[in-house]
Amino acid sequence: MNWISLLVQDPFFEFAIILALAAVFGIIGKILKQPLIVMFIALGVIMGPAVLDIVKSKDNIHLLAEIGISVLLFIVGLKLDLRIIKSVGKIALLTGMGQVIFTSFFGYFIGLALGFSSLHSFYIAVALTFSSTIIIVKLLSDKKEIDSLHGQIAIGFLIVQDIVVILMMIVLSAIQKGGETSLTQDIIRTLVAGSALLALTFIAMKWVLPKLTRYLAKSQELLTLFSIAWAVSLAATGELIGFSGEVGAFLAGMSLASSDFKESISSRLVSLRDFLLLFFFVSLGANLDLSAISSQIKPALYFSFFVLVGNPIIVLIIMGLMGYRKRTAFLAGLTVAQISEFSLIFAGLGLAVGHITNEVVGLITLVGLITIGLSTYLILYSHQIFNVLSPFLSIFQRKNNFTENEDADLEAANCEVIIIGLGRFGNRLAEMLDEHSEIKYLGIDFDPGVIKAWKDKNRCILYGDIDDPELLEQIPYQNSKVIICTVPDVQLSNQLFKDLKRNDYRGKVFVTALTGGDYKALKKLGFENILRPHYMAASNFFNDYLKDKII
Repeated sequence: MNWISLLVQDPFFEFAIILALAAVFGIIGKILKQPLIVMFIALGVIMGPAVLDIVKSKDNIHLLAEIGISVLLFIVGLKLDLRIIKSVGKIALLTGMGQVIFTSFFGYFIGLALGFSSLHSFYIAVALTFSSTIIIVKLLSDKKEIDSLHGQIAIGFLIVQDIVVILMMIVLSAIQKGGETSLTQDIIRTLVAGSALLALTFIAMKWVLPKLTRYLAKSQELLTLFSIAWAVSLAATGELIGFSGEVGAFLAGMSLASSDFKESISSRLVSLRDFLLLFFFVSLGANLDLSAISSQIKPALYFSFFVLVGNPIIVLIIMGLMGYRKRTAFLAGLTVAQISEFSLIFAGLGLAVGHITNEVVGLITLVGLITIGLSTYLILYSHQIFNVLSPFLSIFQRKNNFTENEDADLEAANCEVIIIGLGRFGNRLAEMLDEHSEIKYLGIDFDPGVIKAWKDKNRCILYGDIDDPELLEQIPYQNSKVIICTVPDVQLSNQLFKDLKRNDYRGKVFVTALTGGDYKALKKLGFENILRPHYMAASNFFNDYLKDKII
């Protein structure tokens, strides 16, 4: 027995080694510009039984991973607006079910063509259907795209997938019980328990949590502790009733989504989420059985190609038919270009009931490793990939009547001022313009929540993203006198200015810089009209208050 094995017999030393190696792998990943998710999965493989065999406290690691997953889904629910679910519910349901049906149908016949039995092909096809909610949410959160339209749609059809996987787990669990209860009874019990969980969440959200959080907010530490306890408790309740721990944690977050303190809760939990999810990815890598994988490389490549290409295509087709632009459909479609950790759990259940072999489990595991690794890059560099493929994606898009702006105000074409980016600064500009009713202005944003709020105030607004190279084709800028971009990004601002100049725009263009470095960079590029919100606020405060009243 080597010295490493002696050390890891103590869980404290084991976790110390895990954290130290995670930091090293993280540094290597940063140098190589690789995403941490892939590095941590690789770390799990190296620390697993196939290489160093360091991971011994699997139960402890799994527990931390489960808590991390609960916190992650809690934060997602915390930021989700129920009104947005209503607005993307139809497309989420149709896209989610369409992708499930497409993947399982064609995956089954691909399995048969590769020589797998009918039952094995069925299990492989179903396993290919599920996409990883955890990984996708983490990537979208890191890119700050959870609140975007394609992010909201992706979360919607991932929830649909989760419901499907829950039902499949119920079926397999009932088979595994060997007739202890009938399948019908098991499904009815789960539906009743799920309804009870929803009722509990609604009651707490309506009558308990508002008063309780106001009281707890007097102590930030207590509010944070309660939030974690609430997330984990509902996740545990979801697991207990056979529904889903992820759904339980998600509902816990949704129950606090209308709280005045949700931003404070979210900001305090983000670091905890990132730390705990390290153990999830390490656990995922450590559980990969490399011995069962080696003989399945060739079919795994075929299935991986199918998942990486086929799943995004079906999303593009469905969303295109429903009137969404190719960019929205493409960015949403890339989020299903991998299989889920639930696919591995599903395969494990199939192995437990004797329906599939270790080789099939190894195949599904390898497909998971390939698709999770590659789709991570696809999502991280989704905008750059779209820019390259955009000319070829027009076949998936209608000529006009785009769903994103189906309620667009006809007066948008006559607006004198266009504000791109409706955060705090952009929204404040709009409030000031509201005081001058003779000035017509148009807002541009990619957040469905912001768009809904502006429409409720009868403000003129269109869906658009400054990162979209076809933005100017979507907005009526020709008659405007001023375009104000409040997005503090030097590269995007410069690209917008070049596009406007290329299209012979005659009005003034204002861009935004938050830091001194950005201001100098924009000046160097030749910009004259640069907004500096913090600098301007400080100057106004000094001139309007300090200068006259103190000096």
